Amino acid sequence: MNHYEKNIVYDSCMSAGRPATKKTPQFGKRLSKLRKSKGWTQPELAEYLNVTVKAVTYYEREASNPTTKTVERIAAVFKMTPAELMEGIESTQRKRSGPPSRLENIFEQISQLPKTRQKLVADMLEGFLEKTS
Repeated sequence: MNHYEKNIVYDSCMSAGRPATKKTPQFGKRLSKLRKSKGWTQPELAEYLNVTVKAVTYYEREASNPTTKTVERIAAVFKMTPAELMEGIESTQRKRSGPPSRLENIFEQISQLPKTRQKLVADMLEGFLEKTS
């Protein structure tokens, strides 16, 4: 048997398209799972986000650190906060050396609060930032 005669079995659970060559980022896995839980296709999600299907494919397969604007837009489509969308997703940005800053310590403390308290603090900070911008 030559290399053209190999038996290839296609399983209906296999996804169409090119197989992934590298590990899918946590954000992409989360987005794909949310999309599928709604029963949406990538083209449908692209339409809701007002982006191309290629952009959705990028978000699901490659985007490890999406922009704040992207996270906000996606969260809005799924009717959740950006914090809820990003919950449990670790940043792939390099950690800087040295002790955490005062602000990092405060944010860590806030992240330990119940969700309702986190929302209150976030609303307060957003209001403050709007007034100072």
